Amino acid sequence: MMNLLDYNREDLGQFFTEWGEKPFRATQVLKWVHQLGITDFDQMTNLSKTLRQRLQTETSLTIPQIVTEQISVDGTRKWVLELADGNRIEMVFIPEDDRNTLCISSQVGCALDCSFCSTAQQGFSRNLTVGEIIGQLWLAEHHLRSQDIYATDVQQRAISNVVLMGMGEPLANFKNVVKAMNLMRDDFSYGLSWRRITLSTAGIVPAMERLKQECPVNLAVSLHAPTDELRNELVPINKKYPIAELLEACCDYIKNENRRKITFEYVMLQDFNDSPKQAQQLAKLLRNVPAKINLIPFNPFPNSPYQRSSQARINTFRDILINAGLITVTRKTRGDDIDAACGQLVGRVFNKRQGHTKPITMQPRIMG
Repeated sequence: MMNLLDYNREDLGQFFTEWGEKPFRATQVLKWVHQLGITDFDQMTNLSKTLRQRLQTETSLTIPQIVTEQISVDGTRKWVLELADGNRIEMVFIPEDDRNTLCISSQVGCALDCSFCSTAQQGFSRNLTVGEIIGQLWLAEHHLRSQDIYATDVQQRAISNVVLMGMGEPLANFKNVVKAMNLMRDDFSYGLSWRRITLSTAGIVPAMERLKQECPVNLAVSLHAPTDELRNELVPINKKYPIAELLEACCDYIKNENRRKITFEYVMLQDFNDSPKQAQQLAKLLRNVPAKINLIPFNPFPNSPYQRSSQARINTFRDILINAGLITVTRKTRGDDIDAACGQLVGRVFNKRQGHTKPITMQPRIMG
């Protein structure tokens, strides 16, 4: 049975045309589902009774199910979600004075094998579908509205910003991620500006080039090292797309757009990538790149070879970058009391070889 959440407006228009309906039915359904949060076809009163009955019997609106919800003392909310096949992912809601941000996942697990990321150590199961990606936004938006939290009507969204910084490498699930982001941007669904959507990547260069053409949202790049030698160890995909090639793609991504910047994420690992010399190398590397640097205090996980840099080393590193003229911030830890901070999210992935599920601790990419 087809899940209507997998369809954007164009797809729905074609779908309804094949059913002998007018293409504008797509706009009507999008508004019912995404703007109003209605999943009962019988309540879609501007559709004919015959069409509602057919939708009821031949289609579905399959949304991830909330398994648990935890609320931090700082207002951060973490949800464990179960997918139709039993796999579990997590998403995090981070309220701030000027924005309400939802961090969502794009894959179950991750195949990039970054050495500081516990998700990578646990393996990869599969890509999320369009419906499973947009379903996270649907669930958070309407769950918060139903509790009269942060929004009171359809004119005031509960979620103002979305970041694809949870489990998985979004550009490794390019087609589904782009379709989901375009649904987020559609005025008849969530109407989010591209400025309010950020995709974080370890640096799949060809996909970055495609993203610019198809859905040029904000880009955050997991850099984490100032040299290829060091980044090869932390982010193995660097061996395929080394730093020079990555930075060229970054500059091209925002070419001729003077006000845009690339956010570079840099996890702070004690005595590994946090020395003053490495800060100077990073400053030199990014001196001609429109950049914002986001320093992320590392959250250790079991059997990790790394430890979090001391606050003093983080401050010294930050000050060197700032003095070199680079916009640099240290990421504020949110939700660590409910294990919702960077590196603390836990999902569940199916191990096909052993025939059982095992927990995954996610090292999500973090927004600036």
